[in-house]
Amino acid sequence: MVVGDRGRVVLPSAVRASLGIETGTRMMLTSEGDGSLRLRPFGAVAEESRGMLADLADPETSMVDELIADRRAEQAREDVE
Repeated sequence: MVVGDRGRVVLPSAVRASLGIETGTRMMLTSEGDGSLRLRPFGAVAEESRGMLADLADPETSMVDELIADRRAEQAREDVE
């Protein structure tokens, strides 16, 4: 592969076909600690990250309810001051 003007790299059609990469597929490019590059479709990145924070939320409590409670507590503190 050769980097062209404006930093463009062309993926060979066989690679695109084998990975299901089509025109318009959004990709994420990251640099690795060893100096290599990693190119992944956004869909794969999103799927890998799905549920990553799920264990932080209490399924019994609505985030909206928590926010409202926090705002009310903050207002109560301001009223006291």
